[in-house]
Amino acid sequence: MIWFLARRILQTIPLLIGISIVAFLIIKATPGDQTVAYIDPNKPPPSVEDMALIRAELGLDQPLPVQYVRWLGNALRGDWGFSLASRRAVVSEIADRLPNTILLGVTSLLIAIVLSIPVGILSAVKRYTAVDYIITTLSFIGISMPGFFLALLLMQIFAVELRILPTTGMRNVRERYEGMQAVLDVARHLVLPSVALGAASLARWVRYQRSSLLEVLSQDYIRTAYAKGLRGSRVMTVHALRNALMPMVTLIGLSLPALVSGSFVIEYVFGWPGVGLLGVNSALKRDFPMIMAVTMMSALFIVIGNLLADIAYHWVDPRIRYD
Repeated sequence: MIWFLARRILQTIPLLIGISIVAFLIIKATPGDQTVAYIDPNKPPPSVEDMALIRAELGLDQPLPVQYVRWLGNALRGDWGFSLASRRAVVSEIADRLPNTILLGVTSLLIAIVLSIPVGILSAVKRYTAVDYIITTLSFIGISMPGFFLALLLMQIFAVELRILPTTGMRNVRERYEGMQAVLDVARHLVLPSVALGAASLARWVRYQRSSLLEVLSQDYIRTAYAKGLRGSRVMTVHALRNALMPMVTLIGLSLPALVSGSFVIEYVFGWPGVGLLGVNSALKRDFPMIMAVTMMSALFIVIGNLLADIAYHWVDPRIRYD
């Protein structure tokens, strides 16, 4: 297992470098002048000489290979540069918003996990009944519905029509809550974006959990357990459920990329002050250092998610060996 982890970690190095090269080239290939993000719109436009000095200061007058090597060298030393829009260090900008994104992602993940497993089990146990058909229909709707449309639908119902939940942001801008009131205020703002972000994963995992459990229940050792006189609850929890959960472990790890990419859309719709909203605003402003940092951080989360899925799969099923 140790050698497997070491090999996987070493494999991430060329993978991340490849991702950085592709992202760098895509950003450089986009039309327009990247120095526009550096210009303050409230001040008079700079002269041609000033624009040339800005390009030289940012290293944009160098060939692309030189620019990339310069960026990579600074990134490896922990210097991700400064945001062209806010003039703040990229690391500081991300550090301020990363906890908010983690809070949103973890909450949506817990919602999907807690609901998908029992609902999938119920659908499998009640297969070909009205309950199974209702769950299947809702699952297909959740899989087919775009995340931004569900976010707007939830916002329209619970924030605009019923007025029981806030529309955007993370905190109430009119009140300064403290202590438990501040926690409850954040929790109210968290409900809609976390549900919208976790809905697609919830719908998919319900279907996978149902299929996995039905496949396990058709195995010979399950029929043998029933033939020995074991109670149905014991057969389900001890023999069937654990084996049926193994594909779910892999799916949860592989779904982290969808949560990372989906957070960009959800955070933008709900105005959630996380890394996703920062990435979208940076792309609109052509803030090159910030775009590269957000892209590489998202790629790192995806690689870590896949690695954690492999580790969890080994933990759930001791028969799995990584030699």
